[in-house]
Amino acid sequence: MSNGDPAERPNNGERRAAARDKARQLRERHRKQERRRSAVVRTSIIAVVIAAAAVVAVVIVSSIHAPEHGPANMASDGILIGKDMKAELTPAAAADAKPVSKKQDSAGGGAVSIVTYVDYLCPYCGEFERANIDQIGKLVDSGAATIEIHPIPLLASHSAGTKYSLRADNAAACVANYDPNSFWAFNRELFDNQPQENTAGLTDQQLKKLVKKAGTKNDDSVSKCIDDGRFEPWAQSALDRALGGSIPNSSVKQFKGTPLILVNGKQYQGSLTDPDEFRAFIVKAQADTYSTPTPTPTATTTPTS
Repeated sequence: MSNGDPAERPNNGERRAAARDKARQLRERHRKQERRRSAVVRTSIIAVVIAAAAVVAVVIVSSIHAPEHGPANMASDGILIGKDMKAELTPAAAADAKPVSKKQDSAGGGAVSIVTYVDYLCPYCGEFERANIDQIGKLVDSGAATIEIHPIPLLASHSAGTKYSLRADNAAACVANYDPNSFWAFNRELFDNQPQENTAGLTDQQLKKLVKKAGTKNDDSVSKCIDDGRFEPWAQSALDRALGGSIPNSSVKQFKGTPLILVNGKQYQGSLTDPDEFRAFIVKAQADTYSTPTPTPTATTTPTS
């Protein structure tokens, strides 16, 4: 401690040197603090990034499944129903497999082949189904006809965001997969209880009630299948396939909308609400298909003697 002697007091140079040294020490201390702070921040950011990456990875892994195979008994993207309302049984197709379509009269014996492409929200499909379902059912049950039904979710965006068409198609595919012989009854229930276009449609719970009402067996498996949306990717792919090319076993070169109704490969474009007109079309299509053309006589020259 200084005793007041001017000689012992630090001069200006010493004071400035001391101040510089003090400032240097403060700067060094500040730099060390900043380095520590930066290290902590970097460590925190890295930890957050790693955690976020882990969350993203979990979400991706949980949302991306191996490509789902299609439903059993719908190898053509539709289900074929014949005599006694029995469905043709086919194995489930691989996810990337092309549909295998049956040629007309697959049941043999001159049975009429009826093929429909329908959307369960489409009002025109509903009109046709409700007007003709009884006579089609009688023809199929007796063995006079077969029907191949292709559910197409064309109007999935027309149900207030609930994707009803897609969910209804998934439910139909679930029934086809677990109890194909009840498909006809479930298909009828869907049209008998058809919601209006641009409404939310039926809930999954309501769809499951229709499954039971149709007398579907294995309804627990069907219910879980509906809850899981198991065949929604397949239904979307079936729509893409229909839109992407000509309709098999027909003269239709481009799918333009639902309902698309074919009888022995010929498109029906008459009244959707007149069952008599559709019955007449069936009769004519059958006659055109199985009639034998009369040979045209060949002119001959009479020999001269």
